[in-house]
Amino acid sequence: MSGRPTVTLALVPDLPDNSPRLDRSALERVLARAAELQSAGGEPTEDFTEEQLVELGKEVGLSPQHLRQAMAEERTRAVIPAEEHGISAQLFGPAHAQASRTVPGRPPEVLGIVDAWMQREELLQVKRHFADRIVWEPRGGVLGTVKRALNIGGRGYALSRAREVSATVVPVDDARVLVSLDADLSDHRGQMAAQVAGASTVGVAATGVLVVLGFAVIAAAAPVVVVPATAWRLARSMQHRVVGRAQLALEQLLDRLERGEFGRAPSLLGVLAAVQRRDDRGKRGN
Repeated sequence: MSGRPTVTLALVPDLPDNSPRLDRSALERVLARAAELQSAGGEPTEDFTEEQLVELGKEVGLSPQHLRQAMAEERTRAVIPAEEHGISAQLFGPAHAQASRTVPGRPPEVLGIVDAWMQREELLQVKRHFADRIVWEPRGGVLGTVKRALNIGGRGYALSRAREVSATVVPVDDARVLVSLDADLSDHRGQMAAQVAGASTVGVAATGVLVVLGFAVIAAAAPVVVVPATAWRLARSMQHRVVGRAQLALEQLLDRLERGEFGRAPSLLGVLAAVQRRDDRGKRGN
C-alpha cells in the first residue's frame, strides 16, 4: 500500500434541461470557494497524485495537456519574499527578476544548457545543484571581477549584480519542460539604500556648516532636503534599471530556449552578423 488517499470518481447524472448551468469561470469560483469553506471548517484535506488530478480534470472537461502544464507551473511557482512588500520595495523598487516559459526539450538537457549559459555568458558559478534546480552566484576572483568591470566581450553581464540566480526545470510532457528563472538583486537594493543614507548624512553636515557660517535658514536647510532627495531618485532609478536589465536577460535566454537555438549550428549569415556587431562595438569603444 502506498498510503495515498483513494479518490472515487462518480459521473454526474443527466440533469433536466431546465437545471442551472455554470460556465468555466463560475465553475472555478465555485471550486475555489468550496475549498475555502472546507479549510475554514477544519475539515481534513486530501493530497492527490498528478494522475488523480488528471482524472478529476477530465470529469470537468479539462484536457490532460493543460492540467500537466498547470501542475508544472505550480511546482515552479516562485514565492514572493516578504521584503518585496516592505518599505524598501516602496522606496527603491523590486529586488527580484522572474521569468518562466514552456520550451521544448527534456529536463537534464535543458538544465545543462542553462547552466552552461550562466557560467559562460554571465560569469556565474554553481552554488547549489539539485536534480531539477541549480542556484548560481557571481564568480569570485580577480579574473571574474576584471571581466565584469571592463565588460570584456560586450555581453553586459546583466546578472552580475545578483546575489544569486536560480533555475528550476520540470517536465510538462515527453517533449516539453517548464523553465522558471529567478534573479535575487536584494543586495544591490541594500547598497542603494546605504548610499542614500550616506548622502543624508552629508546633507545634514552641510546644513550644520551653513548654519554656523550664518546663512539664512532657508538656504542652510537646502542641503538636508535636496541632497537626500536627489540621491534617492538616482538610487531608485539605478535599481529599476538593474532589475530591468536582469529581467531582459532572463527573457532573452528563454527566447533562445523556445526557438531551440542552442542545439542548432550557426549559419553563415549569423556568424557574419555577429562579427559585424563586434566590429561596431569596437568602433563605438574607440
